[in-house]
Amino acid sequence: MTAVNEDVRTGPVCSYTEWDPLEEVVVGIVDEACFPPWHVALPPVLPRDMHETFRTQAGKPFPPERIEAARRELDEFAHILESEGVTVRRPEPIPQSTTYSTLHWSSTGMYAAMPRDALLVVGDEIIECPMAWRSRYYESLAYRPLLKEYFRGGAKWSAGPKPELTDEQFDQDWIDAEHEDGSARLVVTEFEPTFDAADFTRCGRDIIAQKSNVTNQFGIEWLQRHLGDDYRIHVFEFQDTHPMHIDATLVPMAPGKLLINPERVSKVPSLFKGWDVMAAPKPVIPDSHPLYMTSKWINMNILMLDEDRVIVERQDEPMIQAMKNFGFTPILCNFRNFNSFGGSFHCATLDVRRRGSLQSYF
Repeated sequence: MTAVNEDVRTGPVCSYTEWDPLEEVVVGIVDEACFPPWHVALPPVLPRDMHETFRTQAGKPFPPERIEAARRELDEFAHILESEGVTVRRPEPIPQSTTYSTLHWSSTGMYAAMPRDALLVVGDEIIECPMAWRSRYYESLAYRPLLKEYFRGGAKWSAGPKPELTDEQFDQDWIDAEHEDGSARLVVTEFEPTFDAADFTRCGRDIIAQKSNVTNQFGIEWLQRHLGDDYRIHVFEFQDTHPMHIDATLVPMAPGKLLINPERVSKVPSLFKGWDVMAAPKPVIPDSHPLYMTSKWINMNILMLDEDRVIVERQDEPMIQAMKNFGFTPILCNFRNFNSFGGSFHCATLDVRRRGSLQSYF
């Protein structure tokens, strides 16, 4: 591990890894959360048993009791973070049921619950991501007051090319089948660059990425060129037939410590040679609990507060014990109701500032 530069932060934004000591974080909100309009981009990533629900409820609010339960858990989460010495910021609610249009299509919104998807922090820069779902086209507006504040405080603020998201961006003939070489068939094409920030995980100079149903090679290449030679993006493919977001598949927790999904990672990438690897325990979320947009492996979506402390779902006893066995100190928080909306602690946050410098860990 070699230092590239000293920690000389002068602005409000600075984050190079997933594990440096967390100082400031944005926690999402579920206000006005709505089912997105039905679109070809949805079937590749939704649980099969939710397709009919999304078709019939398109554009309508999520059940109010689910929203309220998730809101209480988000508030509990924010309180726990503050009690651990972390500054917590929240986005502004924006109308999600309002119809908006471009030159080619119209849509309603979804939510501002997952800042990890819409925004990517690399060093002292915040990047607005060119997201592939039409229902998330204006999602970053919920964070605009914070972005302006951070910019005025000295942060860099940029945005990926705003995609048109015309029909050419999506494989209109997508079917739930693998390619002949066994790779996942992705619904996004290479028509223009798109990516969600949650398809990238940061290890200092090295950024781990995957192509998915929202992140294409065009988007990865745009980000690499934008970041320049200080960073190296490594693209890996896993045994995930419906990939969307890497943080329930491969989770670097600290220097030399890696959490993997045993169903998706049959061979740990050679980049992590010499690291201690732990296979995540089997999820214990009951079948009766609704998961609108994710698998039960969302239990891997933990948040590191530093190289020791980790936020873990309070009811996930196997994961709590596994974290202790792996040398970490778990901090427990109820989050199962929030899980219903497609994410957990990592998804629900954007780590704006961590105390650390740009280093190489490989």
